Amino acid sequence: MKLILWLLALFAAAVAVTLAAKYTTGHALIVMPPYQLELSLDHFIIGLIALFFLFYIVVRFILGIFGFNQRRRYKKSNIMLLSGLKAYFEGNYTKAQKNAAIALKLTNSSMIAAISSVIAARSAHELDDNNARDEYLAIAAKKAPREKSLRLIAKADFQLSGGHHKEALKTLQSLYSNGGLQPSSALQLELKAHQQEKNWDAVIELADILATRHSTNKSLVKKLKHDAQMENIKNKSSDLQTLNQYWQHLSPLEKMDSKLAVAAARAYIALGNCNTANQIIEQNVPITGDSELIELYAECLDYHVSRQIECAEMWLKTHPNNAQLLLTLGKLCTHCELWGKAQNYLEASLSVEPGHKAHFALAQLNEKLGKHEIAMDHYNKGLELTLKQLN
Repeated sequence: MKLILWLLALFAAAVAVTLAAKYTTGHALIVMPPYQLELSLDHFIIGLIALFFLFYIVVRFILGIFGFNQRRRYKKSNIMLLSGLKAYFEGNYTKAQKNAAIALKLTNSSMIAAISSVIAARSAHELDDNNARDEYLAIAAKKAPREKSLRLIAKADFQLSGGHHKEALKTLQSLYSNGGLQPSSALQLELKAHQQEKNWDAVIELADILATRHSTNKSLVKKLKHDAQMENIKNKSSDLQTLNQYWQHLSPLEKMDSKLAVAAARAYIALGNCNTANQIIEQNVPITGDSELIELYAECLDYHVSRQIECAEMWLKTHPNNAQLLLTLGKLCTHCELWGKAQNYLEASLSVEPGHKAHFALAQLNEKLGKHEIAMDHYNKGLELTLKQLN
């Protein structure tokens, strides 16, 4: 449409100039030694317009050819990039690297250059060609300096896969230097780096940030945070004050997590703090009914055992057929030398669910009562169940 308008304008100008020249007298002299050409003014103007029109057509033709070649290159680069992406996700890394490299060579777009170079670099990484991988990253830095997120995230990923978490953290810090909202993928890589570094506080902090992002897997982030909290409790279990500070820092909901409660109770038992361990168990069991916590209730015994029996018997009202709770009550009663109650609870536990621990507890009880044959029988049955579990 633009070309038609231009042509109409040129023809109109030519007509106007011709009409004007018709009433104008004069000559034009063109000198090109040793030649010279004399023309009437109207012929000169018409010739000049025709020459301009011819020049315009030639320029448009050349630009059209150039534009056609550019469009052809652009189309081919896009096709090769898409083909490379398809091959990459199909696991054909050789083809992915080859096609992405062609797209990188053809394109003039910084974004396509960044994507192509990163696909080629990731493909080379999968093929264990680290030299080619690093070369593609260098090309990305040169051809697309502003599109650094893709390149630096890929570089950090490569460093982490090689176990170089400190280098990965430095790479990510260079990405963060511009400020602004950081990509979730970068934060996930940073979290992974802190996992390798065993910096569990940083893992928890990053997990909390990622939990607010819509683009993240909430269940995975929750698990990563939970695992970090478990590791934190283990790491702080050598010092009572440090463990107290960390456990009190957790939210009430987190303290009701049975796995965290088990880890904390074990840590307190290992430090000889039975009172806190039992408090954690007593707060958690009525809500969760966790069997591990119930078992730990008989692991740390102090002068409050009689109160523990009362508490466990209250739980038994809501969990009457809980084999682990009956076993724990049997152990607590044995400790308090309540032989009859202990035997009843232990036998009730076996009737609900036969287990080697209940047999061994009954064996120890009968030894204390001087009933060695019965004790030996329970030892044998307990050993038999243990061997079955091993097989």
